[in-house]
Amino acid sequence: MKKVLALAVLATVMSAPSMAAGDAAAGKAKAAVCSACHGADGIAVIPGYPNLKGQNEQYLVNSLKAYKNKERTGAMAMMMQPQAAMLNDNDIANVSAYFSQMK
Repeated sequence: MKKVLALAVLATVMSAPSMAAGDAAAGKAKAAVCSACHGADGIAVIPGYPNLKGQNEQYLVNSLKAYKNKERTGAMAMMMQPQAAMLNDNDIANVSAYFSQMK
């Protein structure tokens, strides 16, 4: 019985969504293109564009993946979908880590 319980716990942990664990230093280089709209300091330079400075890392990961997968189709989708399409999962984690660690 203990083995079954241990396996069930392990299966639950392994199937849970992983938390973002990007490398902020690596993300800084990839985020350079983002600064045109979101600012070099993560504060948007264009009215109506979101600030990314200090944003929740997992939220950024989810948002970029949704744009990449064309699941987000709002007003910013025409701009963000091509940008997100150029990023792999590791890049997305790194860029998200970079912006989230900004204070």
